[in-house]
Amino acid sequence: MKKENRKRIWLFRVLALSWMILIFCFSAAEGDESSAASHRVGRFIGSIFVSGFSEMSEEEQLIWADRIDYPIRKAAHASEYAILALLLFGALEGTACGRKEKNRYLFSLLFAALYAGTDEFHQLFVPGRAGTFFDVGVDTLGAAAGLGILWLVRRHRKKHSEASKTDQGGIDGRSI
Repeated sequence: MKKENRKRIWLFRVLALSWMILIFCFSAAEGDESSAASHRVGRFIGSIFVSGFSEMSEEEQLIWADRIDYPIRKAAHASEYAILALLLFGALEGTACGRKEKNRYLFSLLFAALYAGTDEFHQLFVPGRAGTFFDVGVDTLGAAAGLGILWLVRRHRKKHSEASKTDQGGIDGRSI
C-alpha cells in the first residue's frame, strides 16, 4: 500500500474515533442541557426562515422552537451517523473487512449501527435522557443515507471517468 494511502486511512481512523467521542459527549449532556441546545437551534432556524420571527414575543419564539424540536433532534441523529458512516468507510480501507468495496459499505453500516446501540445504552444512565430503539433506527437510517449518497457519487464519478477515457480514443487511452 502506498504511503499516501496509509496516511489517508489513518486520518480517517483518527477522524472516525474523534467523531465517535464527539457523539458520546453530545449524548452525555443532561436532558435540560440537550433541550436548551436544540431550542437554540430552533430559534436560529426560526430567525432565518420565519418572517416576523424577531417581532414575536420570547414566549412565542420558544413555542415555535419547541414545535420543531423533535424534527431537529432526529435530523441531528441522522446527520451525526451519516458522517460517522462516511468516516468509517474511509477508515476500513485496507482492512480485512474492507478489501472489497461492498464489504466496506456493509461493515461501515454495521459498525455505525452498533455504535448507535451502545450510544443509546449510554443515554440510559444520563439524567433526563432516554435510550430508545427508535433512535438506533434513525441513526442507522442516517448512516445508510450517508453511504447511499457516497455510493451514488462514486458511481457517478466512475461513469464520468470511464466516459472520458472512451472519449480519448479507447479505454486504455490508445486510439482505435
